[in-house]
Amino acid sequence: MDTGHTAWLLTCSALVLFMTPGLALFYGGMVRGRNVLAMLMKNYVAMGVVTVTWIVIGYSLAFSGDVGGWGLIGDLEFFALGELGFGTEIGLDDGEGYPDSVFLVFQLMFAIITPALISGAIAERMKFTSWVVFIAIWSIVVYAPMAHWVWGGGFIGSSDGTQIPGVGAIDFAGGLVVHINAGAAALALVLVLGPRLGWRSEIIRPHSLPLTVLGAGILWFGWFGFNAGSALAADGAAANAFLTTQIAAGVAALAWVLSEQVMHGRPTTLGFASGIVAGLVAITPAAGFVSPLWAGVIGLAAGVICFAALQLKFRFNFDDSLDVVAVHMVGGIVGALLLGLFAEAAIGGVDGAFFGAAEQFLRQVISIVIAVVFSFVATYVIAIIIDRTMGLRVSEDEERRGLDITLHEEQGYVLTE
Repeated sequence: MDTGHTAWLLTCSALVLFMTPGLALFYGGMVRGRNVLAMLMKNYVAMGVVTVTWIVIGYSLAFSGDVGGWGLIGDLEFFALGELGFGTEIGLDDGEGYPDSVFLVFQLMFAIITPALISGAIAERMKFTSWVVFIAIWSIVVYAPMAHWVWGGGFIGSSDGTQIPGVGAIDFAGGLVVHINAGAAALALVLVLGPRLGWRSEIIRPHSLPLTVLGAGILWFGWFGFNAGSALAADGAAANAFLTTQIAAGVAALAWVLSEQVMHGRPTTLGFASGIVAGLVAITPAAGFVSPLWAGVIGLAAGVICFAALQLKFRFNFDDSLDVVAVHMVGGIVGALLLGLFAEAAIGGVDGAFFGAAEQFLRQVISIVIAVVFSFVATYVIAIIIDRTMGLRVSEDEERRGLDITLHEEQGYVLTE
């Protein structure tokens, strides 16, 4: 066992878990004060629910042997971790390795934050009990298959070796599995849920931008574990992913506030924080495959395109409360597409269209279509079933009074003289 690789992955696992509280603060600051605890709770509860679903069945469906060799889903070899060889080394190219339990826990942190991302879209109007049931089902039915398809030997990440044609797409740290997946799911869920009371007729402002900025900073910090950790080794690939992550985030944040200056005449704090996340999202699929120069281009594209994508919800009339679709789905698509252009074999072993391999761009396009369609349709079906059985939405009175009091009997802020 290589202790350096093992220590690095354990550290990165902790960093990725820390992103979920960061996301809770990022989202929590953007809702109204009467809903801040409910927003925090919807994020934090994923750390409990998904831990259970992952160790019982999610990890096995994603990363155990393939059922029938079709590249569609894993078998139940690791059901309840029964056959997991704790301490068994997973080999790396240099002949060294790390315990498979470390890989399990690293992937668990990705499985936790992905449904938490969706919570921003349904802020201020979804029942907590329905949310818990939703993320438990979604983590098994949607996330685990997607992780298998891309990272677990399934048909999206493979070009052969399965009984159906493989796509051969690449995704370094979760552009498809995490961000496009969560963004498409968010869109489906809000279409079933409907808009907030007063949406488009009242001004709905964030109640605490300092919380949001703090959350963005924690996300930026944790994202180094998210991306650099996905090299699965403490090596040059991790160093490149670390550097490209920093560059894309910084450039995207500047591009976002510059776009605000041009369009609205003033940059905003929320815009800078949103630009950070957009850049981090876009570089996620590409971090280990592109050079620092192209990371800057990806960040620039993400800052401008995700800012422009904010208008989608008004054009198509869906209430994505905290812009999960514009930042995560659109940002993930931007990163996955530009990866197909700018990947370099000298860095990550795969060339993109800009370096003579046009077929890689096509593979990325196909993978994006599959991810969006599958996640949207599956999530829509799950949401409809929950809505018709236990209901998705709080009552109008509960929504007006605020979810902190009505769902949790707590207050985020108590004002006294």
